[in-house]
Amino acid sequence: MIALAALLLLVAGVVGYVLFRVLPNVPALDAVTDYRPKIPLRIYTADKVLIGEFGEEHRDFVPIKKIPDLMKKSLLAIEDARFYEHGAIDFQRGVGAVVANLRHGFGAGGASTITMQVARNFFLSREKHLTRKANEIALAYKIEAALSKDEILELYMNQIYLGQRAYGFSSAARTYFNKTLDQLSVAEMAMLAGLPQNPSRHNPVANPKRARDRQHAVLKRMRELDYISEDQYQKALNEPLRVNTRGQEFDTHAEYVAEAARQAVYSQFKEEAYTKGIRVYTTILKAEQEAAYNSVRRNVLAYDQRHGYRGPEGRIDLPDDPVEREDAISDALGKRPVSDGLIPAVVLAASGKAVRVETIDGDDVNITGAGLKFAAGALASSAKEERRIAKGAIVRVAKDAKGNWSITQVPQVAAAFVAIDANTGAYHALVGGFDYNLQKFNHVTQAWRQPGSGFKPFIYSASLEKGYSPATLILDAPLDMPGENAGATWSPQNDDFKWDGPITMRRALAESKNVPSVRLLRAISVPYAHEFIGRFGFDVARQPANYTMALGTGAVTPLQMAAAYAVFANGGYRVQPYLIARVEDADGKVIAEANPPAAQQEEQRVLDARNAFITDTMLRDVTRYGTGAAATKELGRSDIAGKTGTTSDAVDGWFNGYGGGVVAVAWMGYDDPKSLGGREFGATLALPIWIDYMRVALAKHPQEERVPPEGVVRENDDWVYAEFAESPVFTGIDLDQQPAVDPNAALDPNAPVDPNALPPAQQPATLPPKEKQQLQNSLF
Repeated sequence: MIALAALLLLVAGVVGYVLFRVLPNVPALDAVTDYRPKIPLRIYTADKVLIGEFGEEHRDFVPIKKIPDLMKKSLLAIEDARFYEHGAIDFQRGVGAVVANLRHGFGAGGASTITMQVARNFFLSREKHLTRKANEIALAYKIEAALSKDEILELYMNQIYLGQRAYGFSSAARTYFNKTLDQLSVAEMAMLAGLPQNPSRHNPVANPKRARDRQHAVLKRMRELDYISEDQYQKALNEPLRVNTRGQEFDTHAEYVAEAARQAVYSQFKEEAYTKGIRVYTTILKAEQEAAYNSVRRNVLAYDQRHGYRGPEGRIDLPDDPVEREDAISDALGKRPVSDGLIPAVVLAASGKAVRVETIDGDDVNITGAGLKFAAGALASSAKEERRIAKGAIVRVAKDAKGNWSITQVPQVAAAFVAIDANTGAYHALVGGFDYNLQKFNHVTQAWRQPGSGFKPFIYSASLEKGYSPATLILDAPLDMPGENAGATWSPQNDDFKWDGPITMRRALAESKNVPSVRLLRAISVPYAHEFIGRFGFDVARQPANYTMALGTGAVTPLQMAAAYAVFANGGYRVQPYLIARVEDADGKVIAEANPPAAQQEEQRVLDARNAFITDTMLRDVTRYGTGAAATKELGRSDIAGKTGTTSDAVDGWFNGYGGGVVAVAWMGYDDPKSLGGREFGATLALPIWIDYMRVALAKHPQEERVPPEGVVRENDDWVYAEFAESPVFTGIDLDQQPAVDPNAALDPNAPVDPNALPPAQQPATLPPKEKQQLQNSLF
């Protein structure tokens, strides 16, 4: 009794000291009474899906009334069960803590209440000494006098650090489980409730065993307090937890979008952008962004599979000791960047019939049968050493929807995709590369590449202003241009290596004929065309002022191509692509907003409506019977228009097109330019990406049929400006230069060689009956 009385006297003395000596000197409570948490910058789609978060602290602020009751009880059960019953200090727990400290030294036991922890987190350090504890108690009393219990608990549950850069329970729920608080199970709540004691050591990412032990302690206490039933307790004890170990994840892959938005906001708000809870709403649409991301991934992987397995990413020596082996595997795989679905693994054993690997997640996977097909050559006994898959090799594995594993690899080829609204310029989707984790370079906005034949429509559009029409006949025959190749003769070739004689301008574009395109550019003149293309938004300084311009030898970005094709799609108006719709502060007040001009205003017109209409009809034929015919066939729509693009030696592959008011551009190529393969074209590389995206993007868009504008008439079964129909300027291009000798005729190897004869092509000439009649009409 004497000891207890002495103990109570000591406690009373401490309290008296705090009340009369410490309390008057404690700091003001502005930090808690006017709480302004450091909430990170968050980026959203137009339909309010979170796609990015930037800031040193992952934090949400959730009002106490929106925190699930069981989440609160989980925390209080282990940290402060009598929180709503005591004041700033829990004297019952305090007595036990003092006894423990007297027996084992200061710091051996603690009785900090939630209020005291709030005081410490906001104002004090975590060092254990009497002066700090006295200040903590004094601050706790002051906080209890200023705030209600719910307000104090609200501060605590939003401010406390819970490991992995997560502050507050809402942020921790997303960080560890990719869930909101109201989606957590009892077991998950208990896991989070156990973190405040030691968030760095007890979190399930850093130390799963300690986190589990702490979780069980929380569950036991919840059961003792009758917060959960016996059934709930047993179920939670045995529930396997799926903890996210790869950092924060988002519902939609839009990493390039989020980074572009971050840069824009940071340029205006600087460091405050990361702490003030700013919310950025982009124009991106979730469904379309997902379609674009999945399409790029799927088609890049398909290309990579077509071109063979390159071999393991690296090799390590596997120690015989199990612990040392696990350390070696963990160290090697930890250095490999994770790419969505392409999981790094170390080969434990390999033969031609089976490969056993250990993944970065610690899974032991056995791959057999079809899963080995892609890498079969690397498993053969004849495989070269650098390509061979053997014990210790570092490879990538993938798991399909049916749970089947296979060996794969990270593609080396790059790709890009962008889609915008044809009338407003608002982005619908943006994928700047195969994987943002592997490469931050945004190919949509930063990659300057040759557009190839995708540039031809702008030359054809220029020719319409000169009096030509889609029915104009152009000679498709060999062309030698002295002095055009650094002083030497330049002889452009068709990709199909055949000559068709006189063909219409419409067909020349549909089949992407190179030589007729060069002849057309020569007819309208390079200076005129070079100036004309500027109206589409191209940087004319990056376009050659020579005849190779017709073949797309200049430099453009995918975004430029999208904006340029929008002019054809919307009837002749220039649009300025924009990504950010609005920016809000933490209170939801709009602090910045995009104000794009109203669509289709005459001040934005850069192209005659007649020109846009006629060019559109030609681009639709590209997708009906030309190089992009797969687009109309696969999508089953008549309003699809576009143009393939393949540069010399297939270094770049493009498809640029539109339909239903959406303009989209797909590109594929190597960052270090090299051929994509002798059998690869824009139609095999980029068009499949475009189709897969458009299938989703146009699902809810009705078909759009263009109404012919005033001033166009039909002549020779095709469209032409009315004034040129009444007073024809040109009947054809280079028709008088048609060779007397058939350029496609097979040569007699025994015949004498004529040095002036034109080189033969590989395919016979063809001229449809309709075009033969047009040729006769133009000549007679």
